Amino acid sequence: MWQPLEMRKAVGGRCAPAAERRRHALQRREVYASTGPRITLRLFAGWGFTGEELDDADFAALGYSAGVPMGGQLNGVCEHRGQLRILVKASKDPLGANLDRIQIVKGWMDQGEHREQVHDVALSDGREVREDGQVLDVGNTVDSQSATYANTIGAAELGTVWIDREFDPEQQAFYYARVLEIPTPRWTTYDAAAFEIPPPDNVPGTIQQRVYSSPIWYEPTEAGAGSDCRG
Repeated sequence: MWQPLEMRKAVGGRCAPAAERRRHALQRREVYASTGPRITLRLFAGWGFTGEELDDADFAALGYSAGVPMGGQLNGVCEHRGQLRILVKASKDPLGANLDRIQIVKGWMDQGEHREQVHDVALSDGREVREDGQVLDVGNTVDSQSATYANTIGAAELGTVWIDREFDPEQQAFYYARVLEIPTPRWTTYDAAAFEIPPPDNVPGTIQQRVYSSPIWYEPTEAGAGSDCRG
């Protein structure tokens, strides 16, 4: 039985299929993990996404028809134009905290070395990525004494199309999404409030719960010649 209080404490994680047919989603690796909240997340990669898909009632169908979902493989044998595009959309847990941001993590090999870069692609409350690549914090509404927070910051839903401006069609790469909630009380803060004792000072009083998608792999023409363009 789902117990919202235990979920908010983040003492365990969750795994969820991203498609309605769960067995098929697991077979396709179309799944994502959560540190606790029941955030919903969809992720697709392709060549022609425009952003208009985000407001369409058939959002997922458009993602499947023009790209590959999380867990899939996109390869260079497809007839593509322009840079690789990531279509991503997330909605908050109906009983949980608002969303802070969506990030896309890109990984690749550089002369035998594994590299990763984190991109903030969708931000709540009108924030934008600054020229130095940094982003202002979303804020913090947590009251440590009562172990409460307020959804007066953040967003109930975030989505965007992110274009990889540094995409190299000859380079293997992977992409996955990470969605962060606004700060909420850590489980130790909930316990301290419940037992009416001071919260511990050797751990943070707040956390930012999150979900992580399965990656989408990009394979250049030679490496991906035997793969289906749509996963």
